[in-house]
Amino acid sequence: MEYRSRTRKAPRLPLALAALAAFGPALAWGAAGTPSEPPSLGPIPVDFLLFGCVLAGVALFHHHTLRVALAGLVVITTYKVLFSPFAHGAGLAGFASHLAHEWVLLVNLLFLLVGFALLSKHFEESRVPAWLPRLLPDDWKGAFGLLAIIFVLSSFLDNIAAALIGATIAGVVFRGKVHIGYLAAIVAASNAGGSGSVVGDTTTTMMWIDGVSPLSVVEAYIAAFVALVIFGIPAALQQHAHSPITRDAGAEVRVDWTRVAIVVFILAAAIAANVIVNLHFAAIADRFPFLGVAVFGAIVACAPIRRPAWDEIPPAARGAVFLLALVLCASMMPVHKLPPPSWQAAMGLGFVSAVFDNIPLTALALKQGGYDWGFLAYAVGFGGSMLWFGSSAGVAVASKFPDARSALAWLRSGWHVAVAYVVSYLVMLAVLGWHPDPPHKSGPSAAVPATVVAQTTPEGPIGPPAP
Repeated sequence: MEYRSRTRKAPRLPLALAALAAFGPALAWGAAGTPSEPPSLGPIPVDFLLFGCVLAGVALFHHHTLRVALAGLVVITTYKVLFSPFAHGAGLAGFASHLAHEWVLLVNLLFLLVGFALLSKHFEESRVPAWLPRLLPDDWKGAFGLLAIIFVLSSFLDNIAAALIGATIAGVVFRGKVHIGYLAAIVAASNAGGSGSVVGDTTTTMMWIDGVSPLSVVEAYIAAFVALVIFGIPAALQQHAHSPITRDAGAEVRVDWTRVAIVVFILAAAIAANVIVNLHFAAIADRFPFLGVAVFGAIVACAPIRRPAWDEIPPAARGAVFLLALVLCASMMPVHKLPPPSWQAAMGLGFVSAVFDNIPLTALALKQGGYDWGFLAYAVGFGGSMLWFGSSAGVAVASKFPDARSALAWLRSGWHVAVAYVVSYLVMLAVLGWHPDPPHKSGPSAAVPATVVAQTTPEGPIGPPAP
């Protein structure tokens, strides 16, 4: 995401204090007078209408996303305190209780987003991305091979980093002439590659932090591999006709294997922390951000060997604050008013994520529960590739290639991405069937949704839909 700072800063703290003084009496009233059900306009709770306005603002005002998200958080929080109950109470007391339940998720996500930005920089400075082009053939298969490399990189790097690395390599090996259809494929490859890995995409990392098993997410690769073939071959042919690949890129590059080892160590620390906490300390897993602290601890431990790019922290933190604002907004929604989870609903969320940010959509689904998480991971992870602003990876690539900032051109040249999403999702459904996962949390919020019970028979969960 891009953020532009004002040349003249507003006095934010005095304004915030003035707003608190003005709304203090009203907030106190809200604590006592909030109704038990959220107010609605017809069948739709006002909470969702406000949230939809925030997501629309993020989609429309690409250069002001952080301001839109923070303003939306203030508006939704104020509305919830005054008029609509939280899951754990009403008014200010309900908001305080809500934060007590959500703070570990938010802090974990903050540490992981910033930590993975530093990890990605370690990998970039290892010079492996600059060395990779020497592996590519010099025809259309080389263009397809680069997409496959991006796919693999995204499985253990943040998908934004994988997309940027791929776009940088493409700019070199195609002499700066990259087809828009191929740019769409770069974004799709990074999103598809991260969809089945809990360290490959922010949405799957959120699922992991929330308690979803990595094995429940990895099945998304069934659809992701199919999608790579469906969009990858047409995109490679487009690029080869537009500007063929060059062979000599990366010939004289020497890899810093120490930085590669540091990347492996950081990822191993994250996986080990998650496994140990969930196997031996599950009762306190939601009381402290173990995962995020483990990642940052590993980064600091390796700092004497290779200095991390500490200057990456401010931009990564700004992006993390934007995402956390949306996640907190989503966590306050009355999910019991949402349509029941189903394979059709998950597939629809993929199309929605092409327009709206997939982070809050994932937060809503996690709060609601009852999904087959592999299907949801693939839908919200890959679906955003259908438009350039549908995922953070797309926004990042479009910032390097401004010609891609046309929704019409993206759809016209990257038509194969939308086709790949529909076909691969249906292939996954035919192969695996829809298996709603049992609750992954304990406590009152982990009650089995009625739709999970309804879609499960004594013989097991339902399979693919009848033709």
